[in-house]
Amino acid sequence: MSTLGVGLMSGTSVDGVDAAVVAIDDEQSVRLLTFISRPYEPEEREQLLAAMASGTARNLAVLHRRLGQWFADAAADAVAQSGMRPDDIAFVASHGQTVWHEPGFVSLQLGCSATIAERLRVPVVSDFRSRDVAAGGQGAPLVPIADAMLFGAIDGPRVLLNIGGMANATWVPRRGVLDGVLAFDTGPGVAVIDGVTRRLVPGVPYDVDGQRAAAGTPVHAVVDRCLTDSYFTMPPPKSTGRETFGASYVDRFLQEFRSTAPAASENDGIATAVALTVRSIAEQLRAWLPGSEHADVVVSGGGARNPSLMQLLDSAVGSGRLQRFDDLFFDGDAKEAVVFAYLGWRTLQGLPGNVPSATGASGPRVLGTVTTS
Repeated sequence: MSTLGVGLMSGTSVDGVDAAVVAIDDEQSVRLLTFISRPYEPEEREQLLAAMASGTARNLAVLHRRLGQWFADAAADAVAQSGMRPDDIAFVASHGQTVWHEPGFVSLQLGCSATIAERLRVPVVSDFRSRDVAAGGQGAPLVPIADAMLFGAIDGPRVLLNIGGMANATWVPRRGVLDGVLAFDTGPGVAVIDGVTRRLVPGVPYDVDGQRAAAGTPVHAVVDRCLTDSYFTMPPPKSTGRETFGASYVDRFLQEFRSTAPAASENDGIATAVALTVRSIAEQLRAWLPGSEHADVVVSGGGARNPSLMQLLDSAVGSGRLQRFDDLFFDGDAKEAVVFAYLGWRTLQGLPGNVPSATGASGPRVLGTVTTS
């Protein structure tokens, strides 16, 4: 009999809360039933970004409570749209919203699980990253176990690439096999692109369909210098976030862009940010995933919906190797919410949720904290 659960996710792009209702049959079978996304209102997003940058204890406490309410709203809406009742659901798994990620030391996600449990009256699994960090890991990436068990190729190796606010890659030798899995964050995904777009074109939150990047010309000298950042030479295990590739990085990027090419256009700046993301992904795959040049690369996340980025990436990794997650499985925007539902199920089954080769933890660990109903 299937177990029904809800996965909740808000990523480093800080766009909103994703909620997925799933049916889990066993360790290698998860079906997406319903997916919704609750976008953050502009003032909510600004509140989040401000708290991440310099929030006081009260700012963070209030945000923790409000995020719990927003996550609970998204979960309740997803359950309602699925045609089910809350008491049909066995559990909710909430990743929360990362407000600070310091690899190997601390990773903090906000979003009050008690608020979600009180609203839906089901157990809530949350705080997935802390146990891995306590075991000497980075607390990220946590997607690899789902990539290996659910989304790997049946007959050979595959790279699963997610381009959200940050980009991360998982090398899966074969579906259902954890031995040999490698994974890490490659660096910026769309966070730097979006940040550059907002700074160069006030009032425009992101480059819709990559149109501005397509109309611009990258300044490759800027990309070359950006790729000297120490993160790119650091070997895995490694993970990153807005602490490294956030607002201050965008400031440095734009300073470099303006000093190198003072006559370049706003579209050139956006095209340069796209080129940075693409080259960092392609070069990190070549550097740290030997043999990946012969495997298909399955792409999910917001970056997969940017035609300019995908066209450049196809050329950079080897023409014809890219596949869209949507075409093989389900809506790629739902992937991370589905993954955290799967991780929550594993927690409740007493199964490990981390892959030590990806996070650097001293061993497999059952992740998360359970808030009872």
